[in-house]
Amino acid sequence: MKPIWEDAITENDRLVIEKGGYGAKRGLGKKPLLVIIDVQLNYVGADKPIAEQLDEWPSGGGEAGWKAIRRIEQLKRAAKESNIPVFYTRNVQKKTSNFDSFAAKAKRDNTKYIDGHPAADIVKELAPDDHDLVIDKSYASAFFGTPFISYLIKMGIDSLILVGGSTSGCVRATAVDAVTHNFNVAVVEDCVYDRIELSHKAALLDLWMKYCDVETSEEILNYFNEVQQVETSLS
Repeated sequence: MKPIWEDAITENDRLVIEKGGYGAKRGLGKKPLLVIIDVQLNYVGADKPIAEQLDEWPSGGGEAGWKAIRRIEQLKRAAKESNIPVFYTRNVQKKTSNFDSFAAKAKRDNTKYIDGHPAADIVKELAPDDHDLVIDKSYASAFFGTPFISYLIKMGIDSLILVGGSTSGCVRATAVDAVTHNFNVAVVEDCVYDRIELSHKAALLDLWMKYCDVETSEEILNYFNEVQQVETSLS
């Protein structure tokens, strides 16, 4: 299967990638965590073509977001069956949006982004289980201003599997920070989404070239199964 960014790059781009040796596999470890990023009503929106839902959900990904949600559901079930922990992030503001760095770049009804508003909730199709941890953040990366790194160290996590949205925003920021902290990282191509198609493709290309692995949900399902088999053989 061709990468999603294939139709967006030039022959010179291909030459740069080839001669620079970009896109080598980093690989994943033995102790993964599934990280579901910002699958909130604000950022998923309605299951319609994106243009048809923008009046109600100006930050929503529309049908592309919901297509990813359905695949994330599969990954979450597989993670649970393989005893792989699941974390969520929520991008919310507490009481006021005065400190919202996104609000400064977008004209929108900021009251929907305050913690406690129904639009700030995780979609019910992916509602966290009792054992799932939800980390609230106010900036793009799950690492910034949160105890995320502390939890990862305590649990002995060596690999992060990133899904959710948006690809070019919170997913990319979290992936780059995770690699910077020396974790193995995979972004699941068909389980992430963005409002802008070009941003989606460019972010995945950039992550694949320089930072982490970009995998399909099928590849990650196989990986989860391998992790479970190894764990079973050791128990």
